[in-house]
Amino acid sequence: MVINIPQQVNRAIEILSDCGHSAFVVGGAVRDMLMGVPAHDWDIATSAQPCETLAAFKDFRTVETGIKHGTVTVIIDGMSLEITTFRIEKGYSDNRHPDKVEFASDICEDLSRRDFTVNAIAYSPESGFVDPFGGKADIERQTVRCVGEADRRFGEDALRILRALRFSATLGFEIEAETAASIHGNFRLLEHISAERIFVEISKLLCGKNAGKILREYEDVIFFIFPELRAMKGCNQNHERHIYDVWGHTVKAVESITPSPELRFAMLFHDSGKPECKTTDENGVDHFYSHAKKSRIIAYNILTRLKTSSKFRERVCNLVEYHDFLPDKISKKTYKKYISLLGFETVKQLFDVRAADASAQNPSFLSESLKANEKGLEILGDIERENACMKLGDLAIGGKELEKLGFKPSPEMGKILNILLDEVMEEKLENTKDALLGRAMQLKQR
Repeated sequence: MVINIPQQVNRAIEILSDCGHSAFVVGGAVRDMLMGVPAHDWDIATSAQPCETLAAFKDFRTVETGIKHGTVTVIIDGMSLEITTFRIEKGYSDNRHPDKVEFASDICEDLSRRDFTVNAIAYSPESGFVDPFGGKADIERQTVRCVGEADRRFGEDALRILRALRFSATLGFEIEAETAASIHGNFRLLEHISAERIFVEISKLLCGKNAGKILREYEDVIFFIFPELRAMKGCNQNHERHIYDVWGHTVKAVESITPSPELRFAMLFHDSGKPECKTTDENGVDHFYSHAKKSRIIAYNILTRLKTSSKFRERVCNLVEYHDFLPDKISKKTYKKYISLLGFETVKQLFDVRAADASAQNPSFLSESLKANEKGLEILGDIERENACMKLGDLAIGGKELEKLGFKPSPEMGKILNILLDEVMEEKLENTKDALLGRAMQLKQR
């Protein structure tokens, strides 16, 4: 089987070969090519020592990216290629990084240190595929399987546990039985992994087409990472609108929304406060008053622990706190206040959140919920077309204009500007300079 690789990659392999070294494309690019999907990162493994790689590409721009571990970045016609010497790794005392790296002379030795068989395939135009661990067959079977002994692979690098779940979620592959058993037995090793790396892998997992399947089958791993979510499992919802426990509803809601990190994290956390807020009335009906605010606190704490950006954290937390809004019961004035508080984009996303939430409830009420969404979206569309004033910056005047009327920069000025904004949003006052200045003078006199 011959496959097309970028001419820059082919040229790099030819240069190394002309210098007497063997070289192969390795890693995710080979897997993607075999799956028939576009490859993005092109990594090359070579028998050349780092100094020999630098010599071979003396006429090109090179960067000693990780020279200690054998990696040199070469730029050919605008494409950056990481070229790494064949290597073997020994000792993983921190369950993440090798204690010792030794260079090797054989591609099979290099492939033997890799995580999964689908990533342990090499290719060169001259030699074709090198596949000592059956990766091509596993791609055909759509299987994620560790190279060699699963316990050993995960003990070397615990991040591989999340990578296995992420590959299964995004590629739609099944995790092979021994690999799955090892994940269930070793997930506590994830305590050695940095919060930033966990966030990256969970983000990709949640956006995978099989995210719901992974959340159901590996809830022990998810609850280890997010212990705050454990109480949702088995927390029943005896209410006409619900047919799942809180965790079952949550997973269904995650599956039902657009696969973007913000939206999927919002659905993962949106009902996390329910177990703590649960009450049961005299008729045996369960209620979860104020659970959205509690869920926001939980989401905030988790995302802070994961060291996400403040912008991402705030957006997710806002979606969580306001997910229970009633789109057909809100006036245009209230929508404007929501937009002023949260931003137009977040308010639009709340409709997606509401639809996903409804899709994970009793289907008898789905049509009603979607119609309510439609009504709210009509109002939002009217506001957007009107280009309405919804924040202080949208007012036709600002502090400078008020200073010309004799106002001094003070809390009083800020208060008056906010009153003007409220009256414009309520359509009691036109957003024109004359109208605003006149009203400001009235307020000042009072």
